[in-house]
Amino acid sequence: MTEKQPSPPLLKNASLFREKAYIAGRWIGADDGESLDVHNPASGERIGSVPNMGEAEAVRAIEAAESAQIDWRARTGKERAAVLRRFADLMMSNQDDLAKLMTIEQGKPLAESRGEIGYAASFIEWFGEEAKRAYGDVIPAHQRDSRILVLKQAIGVAVAITPWNFPAAMITRKLGPALAAGCAMVARPSDATPFSALALAVLAAHLAFVWTLGSSTGSADPILAGLPSDASVTFGPYVAALGFVLVAAGSVWAARAADYLFPDVEAGRHLRD
Repeated sequence: MTEKQPSPPLLKNASLFREKAYIAGRWIGADDGESLDVHNPASGERIGSVPNMGEAEAVRAIEAAESAQIDWRARTGKERAAVLRRFADLMMSNQDDLAKLMTIEQGKPLAESRGEIGYAASFIEWFGEEAKRAYGDVIPAHQRDSRILVLKQAIGVAVAITPWNFPAAMITRKLGPALAAGCAMVARPSDATPFSALALAVLAAHLAFVWTLGSSTGSADPILAGLPSDASVTFGPYVAALGFVLVAAGSVWAARAADYLFPDVEAGRHLRD
């Protein structure tokens, strides 16, 4: 007897439900065809599946983000702010669908999900406005013939590893400041709640956004090699910043990068204790 295939969630905008990863402007599966099932935590019913991606796909995502960043970084703060404003507006115009999708995969009450979408959109809106106010500074020099100027510039590709409990807000909280500053973004959502993140990628794709998003598990590259399956991201010469909200995985990352951490980093203290 064959297993009954799950029906996709009933959304007004059916295109928001994606079972592929978004990398380099394309919706793709894993290189080896592997996938991960996602279940409704309330009923246990299978919602759908997402690609089980690994190191090779993560490398391509980061390289694509670096290529996209060339144009994005060159835009003015006002131009980036306009794009982010449209993104926030798209999130709010699809608030009901995004909330329904979140409730199905994450389990929080629908009213709470709607609230989180508004909360998530507010990060995009607020940081978008801040893009126009990335002021530099003039520092008093120690010599009469010197002038010290500070310019704020994009540092490079940012990577976000986000948890299951706030599947939309914890992405936009990292995505907003990164994009406002001129950095491209690679996001890796939780295996338990990937569909909310992929729905945001659908909306971002309408704006020709410069971020790539995938649902990845498996081993990582030499810097983070050997990480558990819930924390796969590949670092290369392009990644300048990493944001995550995963305590266990953070401890592993801290151990892998111990030589590069400042002594006051919380994860580092935890490892030493």
